[in-house]
Amino acid sequence: MKTEIIKINKPEEVNFILGQSHFIKTVEDIHEAAVTSVAGIKFGIAFCEASGKRLIRYSGNDDKMIDLAKSNALALGAGHSFIIFMEDTFPINLLNAVKNVPEVCRIFCATANDVEVIVCETEQGRGILGVIDGGSPLGIENEEDKKSRMDLLRKIGYKL
Repeated sequence: MKTEIIKINKPEEVNFILGQSHFIKTVEDIHEAAVTSVAGIKFGIAFCEASGKRLIRYSGNDDKMIDLAKSNALALGAGHSFIIFMEDTFPINLLNAVKNVPEVCRIFCATANDVEVIVCETEQGRGILGVIDGGSPLGIENEEDKKSRMDLLRKIGYKL
């Protein structure tokens, strides 16, 4: 068994969702979930097929996001994993729709942070063990930090 760390390669402002599913239909169903959940979303999805031709299947409506999805899926090479890149929207706007796709088994992360994916490789293939999403905490928030957090959520429209 070999363990490897794969860094997700993306521009700083681009968000993504990394998950695992179980069926080739994932690509079409997540595409439909994206366009019906977030008006005007720009996205790309890639899915690592785990049997049959074992191709990287992909879809989306933005060439830049599709290219990011394909190249990162290829680097991960983990069977039945998928990755969705999105621009000008946050994962929170798409996450529940993706989780409700019948083929989706799990979500590893949904973020714009720097991410490292811990991948294990055996004779059979590759799988995702987990992710390192961003950095470790530097402390505990104080009252000023709490107020700043609450103000930000209201400013960007996620709380009233």
